[in-house]
Amino acid sequence: MLTTDQARDRAADIVTRAKAAGADAADAVYAADTALDVSVRLGALEDVGRSESAELGLRVFVGKRSASVSTSDLSADALTALVDRAVAMAREAPEDAWAGLAPEDRLMRGNAPQLDLDDGGEVAPADLKAAALAAEDAARAVSGVTNSEGGGASASRSIWALATSQGFAASYAATGYGISASVLAGEGGAMVRDYAHHGARHRSGLEDATTVGTRAGERTVARANPATVKSGAMPVVFDPRIGSSMLGHLIGAISGQAITRKTSFLLDSLGTRIFAEGVTIADDPHRPHGLRSRPFDGEGLPVSPTEFVSNGMLETWLLDSASARQLGLEPTGHAARGVGGNPGVATSNLFMAAGKIPPETLIADVAHGIYITELIGMGVNGVTGDYSRGAAGFLIENGEIAGPVAEFTIAGNLKDMFLNLTPANDLEFRYGSNVPTLRIDGMTVAGA
Repeated sequence: MLTTDQARDRAADIVTRAKAAGADAADAVYAADTALDVSVRLGALEDVGRSESAELGLRVFVGKRSASVSTSDLSADALTALVDRAVAMAREAPEDAWAGLAPEDRLMRGNAPQLDLDDGGEVAPADLKAAALAAEDAARAVSGVTNSEGGGASASRSIWALATSQGFAASYAATGYGISASVLAGEGGAMVRDYAHHGARHRSGLEDATTVGTRAGERTVARANPATVKSGAMPVVFDPRIGSSMLGHLIGAISGQAITRKTSFLLDSLGTRIFAEGVTIADDPHRPHGLRSRPFDGEGLPVSPTEFVSNGMLETWLLDSASARQLGLEPTGHAARGVGGNPGVATSNLFMAAGKIPPETLIADVAHGIYITELIGMGVNGVTGDYSRGAAGFLIENGEIAGPVAEFTIAGNLKDMFLNLTPANDLEFRYGSNVPTLRIDGMTVAGA
């Protein structure tokens, strides 16, 4: 794999060549990755996989016409052909009034922030195998576990570089480590499954394999022999590991593409209250070791912590340069792109700030409700906000979490759900998107 400096220079070189070939403007992405994955099942090695990839993507502009091409063949002849093909395609493309690079005066200048995303380490396959076995062994050791889908451990390192014809060129590297286990409880048609996983940028930040495995086993056994639930309107409490889906629906609704196309249920909501007072939703790309931290966005703009929702009020859209031009606004530093195509938008370390009450208190006054630990299907309409998903979890009776329940749906409208949402104070940064325990009152539960 190239060094970060070499990756940056390779992206910058292809941009220079595109300009020489007749492009008015260009940008390029170089992305490389090495990954090692080990999986085990029932105490035996099941698979060892190693992958290495390196790709380069080039986007060129001829006036308001543009084209994007990408390749994994990085030979000199292939890159020459890539540049010629891209320029020829751009000349034949339709004009786009909003196309173009990011505003030059907004580009990141100087040194990129140091986020400590790369520990530089390499892990031997034998060490990953030992971790995967330890996770699965711990899960299978939990009383009531009857079978296993396996344990896994992984290690990866990636490099990402971006260069533009306006003089921006930068790159960064990141490592990633993961460990997981998935097991089953029960027999035959009554079998249930659950899992646990932990990921970290630095290997030193990864949870102990036994801890992960034990959590997987305990979660699975707790779900055994689920009952059905009667239909009705009731409070629903979301476990933090699945409650972050609420943030996903919000981000989809405030992305520039949804707003410019007028396909968002929050289209007219900027500057208005969309959550209850006290709810804050923010994005922190500078979080050290963050799973989605980055020093600059997909167009070369600097990134900074942003509050999308402050005290319940919607403060901003997520805009790349094209959608910002169309709306007459400024890009927000949330552009994201791969090696092919135009930029879109994406968040980094997205989170809902912790509330003021413990999750036990949040549940204590629920006479009859549901604690959700799994969501199934994608019955969400981003245009209207209508929401309906299959779910599984636990009954809440008289303020206490009771037995497991399954095979029911929860439904509502995201506008109402957001306004009726209360966060607990148990926020932890474990995933790319993080929320505390969430309670939403007045949802419709449809069971047996």
